[in-house]
Amino acid sequence: MNILGISGSVKQPSRTARVVSDILASIERRVSASVNTIDLAVAAPILFRALRADQLDEAGRRIIDAVEAADVLVVGSPVYRASYTGALKHLFDLVDFRALQGKRVILAATGGTPLHGLMLEHQFRPLFGFFGAVTVPTTIYAVEADFTEYTLANPAVEARIERAVAELVDLLPAASPVARDHHPTLHVVSRETAAN
Repeated sequence: MNILGISGSVKQPSRTARVVSDILASIERRVSASVNTIDLAVAAPILFRALRADQLDEAGRRIIDAVEAADVLVVGSPVYRASYTGALKHLFDLVDFRALQGKRVILAATGGTPLHGLMLEHQFRPLFGFFGAVTVPTTIYAVEADFTEYTLANPAVEARIERAVAELVDLLPAASPVARDHHPTLHVVSRETAAN
């Protein structure tokens, strides 16, 4: 199984990237999978060299191919002006509209107040509905107070991560249990956060 995490933050370090990383780690504990990440703090400048998919250079095509080839997506974004980031929207503007049909997606976001969490239902989930993807019922939302530095420190948010991952596993009847030997995390486009 090929699982891809995408952090829509364009800042470093990033609480959003940390939440995505924590979700991926939880999935790896339950399912044997190949795990990759795309961090838009690094990838956005590559993608913005193209306004359409047919303008992508080799580096940009590799990023979009990774999204389209994934079996499962874990997608996170900071809430910016009541929605997900423009960089994340641009990435999905370059993805073929048929490529995510039936694929499973976990949604996550970080924001300034609890009210910003509504973006997950009113902005984020409809984006993946357009693609025909299957989003798990539980979303993960965290505010700055849920972190110590860039490490998640709120047990309630951690519990939501575990619940979302359990729902994902229920949607993957063919998933193999995690193997004895740990699968290393591979990175499509990545960077180290202060939390590492």
